[in-house]
Amino acid sequence: MARRFALLTVVLVSLAAAPSCRFGAGQGVTDQGQKISSLYVLLFWIAIPVAVIVYGLMLWSIVRYRRRNDDLPKQTRSNLPIEVAYTVIPIFMVIGIFIATFRTERTVDRVVSNPTVVVNATAFQWQWRFQFPASNLSVVGLPNRPPIIELPVGETIRVNVASADVVHSLFVPAFLFKRDAIPGVVNHFDWTIPASAAGQTFRGECAAFCGLNHAQMTFFIKAVTPEEFQSWLTQQPGATP
Repeated sequence: MARRFALLTVVLVSLAAAPSCRFGAGQGVTDQGQKISSLYVLLFWIAIPVAVIVYGLMLWSIVRYRRRNDDLPKQTRSNLPIEVAYTVIPIFMVIGIFIATFRTERTVDRVVSNPTVVVNATAFQWQWRFQFPASNLSVVGLPNRPPIIELPVGETIRVNVASADVVHSLFVPAFLFKRDAIPGVVNHFDWTIPASAAGQTFRGECAAFCGLNHAQMTFFIKAVTPEEFQSWLTQQPGATP
């Protein structure tokens, strides 16, 4: 009786904690990152029953049909219902995963026609250059002094990422977002940082090994209110109001 009660307690505690469990996935600061995080959690929940069924059947077969003598267990030629089930069910699961992934990717890759802020991010060995065309502002990182830029919360930010030499990759772990910087190619994406992130600073880096000082290719993004962002722009040397 005590063992059953303990087992029931473990099951109830697990079910109570399940809604908040993210299986190691970050929340994703941006609106796009939150979509990515939700997809990760969904895929993990799909994987759990699959693992339970597969490993459960394996363990049951090992215990139930373990060899006790030289006789083979009863051989079954076929079982049509079971064969149909383990063929059709995975097909529908794959279709569902494909639809969920496609919808998330479409949302993350969607760019609006009129972003509030445009940032041109150029990677080079071994730092970053962030340009704000509307204000004629350029923030360039130096050796041992990564660039720090401010971005407004609650507004659509268009980032155009490119490379001046070799392949780099712009990666902000807190945003759950990475996009390659390829010579001769300009990749576009949008970020929307929620108002709740105002005042926070996020670290970015190059996620593609690009040479000797690859580890120094870091940068920082400070999320601020739109008013603070405009004030920051006007205070930068060489910026045009």
